[in-house]
Amino acid sequence: MYIFYNIAVILLSILLSPVILVAFLIKPKFRAGFWQKIGFRLPRRGFASPRNDRKSIWFHTVSVGEVNAVESLVKKVKIEFPDYNIVITTVTKTGQQVAHNKFKNIADIITYFPYDNKFSVDAAIKALSPKIVVIAETEIWPVFCHEVNQKNIPLVLVNGRISPNSYKGYKKFKFFFEKVLKNFSLILMQTEDDKNRIVDIGAVCEKVEIMGNLKFDITNVLDHHEIKELKHSLKSRDYKVLIAGSTHKGEDELIINTYKRLKIEINDLKLIIAPRHPERNDQVLKLICATGFKIGLRSKNSHFKNTDIILLDTMGELSKLYSVAKVAFIGGSFSGTGGHNPLEAAIYGVPVISGADVFNFKDIYKFMIENQAAFIVNNENQLSIQIRELFKNKEKHSQVSEACLSIFEKNKGALDFAIDRLKNYL
Repeated sequence: MYIFYNIAVILLSILLSPVILVAFLIKPKFRAGFWQKIGFRLPRRGFASPRNDRKSIWFHTVSVGEVNAVESLVKKVKIEFPDYNIVITTVTKTGQQVAHNKFKNIADIITYFPYDNKFSVDAAIKALSPKIVVIAETEIWPVFCHEVNQKNIPLVLVNGRISPNSYKGYKKFKFFFEKVLKNFSLILMQTEDDKNRIVDIGAVCEKVEIMGNLKFDITNVLDHHEIKELKHSLKSRDYKVLIAGSTHKGEDELIINTYKRLKIEINDLKLIIAPRHPERNDQVLKLICATGFKIGLRSKNSHFKNTDIILLDTMGELSKLYSVAKVAFIGGSFSGTGGHNPLEAAIYGVPVISGADVFNFKDIYKFMIENQAAFIVNNENQLSIQIRELFKNKEKHSQVSEACLSIFEKNKGALDFAIDRLKNYL
């Protein structure tokens, strides 16, 4: 099966080579980490000379969302297993940037994940010398999984989830994925539904457990003093701040229009917009400039004394900037993307509003909505109404804020569960 898969990958690469070449030339993000991905210019197991005889714990995270999801786990592993090197790999350039921001003082090496062919995978395994490979959420690379298993290296999936749409796709190729999933030593899924789905597409039931969601075990929370300093730098203490996090195309227009409407009656309202993808910053900047509002850039240390809207054009700061807001709109929820993590705002007691497309975080939103910590809206008018009520009704805002904080106490435990299971392999 793997021989045929390798041949298919090679043939497909040759067939699509003109398209790939054009993409590499016009889109720098596609060629980021090319040599590492192909199997060259990889760091040797040494990383730093005093540690060159040590095995590593290899965490693979696709992009920004997965990096954020395993942050607490990586930090805990560093403490619990100090005799191992820590390796972080990502697929995307933005994932690399965020990983460097978060783990530069923790990881021994941060690099790109290899292309899924035998040469590249073997080169990466030889260079990084893993004692165990830990994959975040649901990354199933056939050749990689096979080669890791063939070398008797434990392969563990943590914080696993399978959306209903992904499940349908996997199910069509169950004959293939059941063979790939047998390579895993342990699969830790977020919910009972996630467990049932992955078992149904071929995972060995005895190897699958429910761990909960690492996203509830947030450890990078700013303390009161840090929040105070951040608010001081933004000069936001005297204003009502609305933040729109991880916005996609179409959502920026939505939130800007909403801000226009609300600014008429809430004069001290300020807005932070954080596009999900940095390459869209210039587009969003043009949209804001066209409104006539005073605009500032986070990269220029702008503050709210002389601006109405700040564009967050830096990497790795969104999670902490939620702490200065009174209300948060979480993007990816009007774009068909499936939403983004609402807990990064809720941990600071900031009420969350999203569109209806939140299937990537369906269980988290369901729990938050049941506990009145988040709200789902279907259009721009509903969005305006809900934001207005939270800013105008202090009692309701206070109740929702308290509900946000309480959900973390009810859902902690996934981190300790994962650490306990990893101890069986280290």
